[in-house]
Amino acid sequence: MELIPESTNLKDYLEELDVVNFSHPLIQKKMNELFHEAQSEIEKVKIAFEFVRDEISHLWDIQSTRVTCKASEVLNYKEGICYAKANLLAALLRSQGIPTGFCYQRLMIFDTPDKGYSLHALNGVFLQSLNRWIRLDARGNKPGVQAEFSIDKEILAFPIQEEFDEKDFPIIFTKPNQKTISVLEEHTNALEMYKYYLPENL
Repeated sequence: MELIPESTNLKDYLEELDVVNFSHPLIQKKMNELFHEAQSEIEKVKIAFEFVRDEISHLWDIQSTRVTCKASEVLNYKEGICYAKANLLAALLRSQGIPTGFCYQRLMIFDTPDKGYSLHALNGVFLQSLNRWIRLDARGNKPGVQAEFSIDKEILAFPIQEEFDEKDFPIIFTKPNQKTISVLEEHTNALEMYKYYLPENL
């Protein structure tokens, strides 16, 4: 699939947002722990991706009821759903001047269509050294889900099953989809939110 940037101006993918708050002291502290000047751009992207994938728990996997949204909250509590984890990865990479956007898939929320669908968030990252975009899914690995950092073939968490009406959206957005942020801001029980209230489509 050909990825389509929403904006041709890479600066739009470096902006600080309310939920991508990389000036926050917690993000700044983590940034200083993870990155140093000798690292290449690709090394920084891999380090940030693996940190968010492995060190921030997906709340469904740990059955947590806490809802996190802003990058600083996600880092503070070390948990969140894919929307929240995408905010954190964007914050870490944008803090390093690496253009990072938001991508989406429409997936079955569980294992069969009758249980419903939800939007799934991942990140698009522009590698200036390769002059192209790649997608990374920091959702978090578990049995049956194995996303990896790759600059060649995508190794995402979920293959799209078109026969079940799942969909890959090619656009790399400069900001998170508002529906995904609203659902995080409107709910206090993450498990109820995850089961019943996640948006189905862009």
